[in-house]
Amino acid sequence: MWIFGYGSLVWRPDFRYINRIEGHIKGFIRRFWQLSEDHRGIPGKPGRVATLISTGNPSDCVYGAAYEISNEDEVSVRHVLDVREKDGYTIIETIFYPNNHEQKEFVCYTYMAQSNNPFWGGDAPLDQIAEQIARAHGPSGSNREYLFKLVEAIRAITTIDDEHLFTLDELVKKILIQDEQKEK
Repeated sequence: MWIFGYGSLVWRPDFRYINRIEGHIKGFIRRFWQLSEDHRGIPGKPGRVATLISTGNPSDCVYGAAYEISNEDEVSVRHVLDVREKDGYTIIETIFYPNNHEQKEFVCYTYMAQSNNPFWGGDAPLDQIAEQIARAHGPSGSNREYLFKLVEAIRAITTIDDEHLFTLDELVKKILIQDEQKEK
């Protein structure tokens, strides 16, 4: 079994795997439209985490990492991920395209938030999403840490511009600089 990660799984898989391959899936975009009260925020002050939005356009790509899971670990890894992605995510099947073009594409599974889940934040102006990310903190750490580590990991995987992700990175950093200047 292969699992594709496009959020925190890219930089923090917390399960055993055989192999990790960097690459992308097609027909999706990454958006910070899922609220997080269980990891990167708290009830009443949720953070925002990444999810996939299906576009059906094969030129839309989301970069990340695919992890090969052994048959013996499949049940335990699915359990870990089902708990980790419990608030509104469902598992879907898709095709993964490795960055190494000598490797063939293959079927993998990934978790995607559905717009009808109670933690769906949906689209909002990027400055509002950035403000939420800059301020939120939960049991797994600050929401900005999630964003910054994801940006760093994606930049190490590809030179393709992920406009939504990279714009949020810039906006959150500006907010933090402004906060720092106010404190002086």
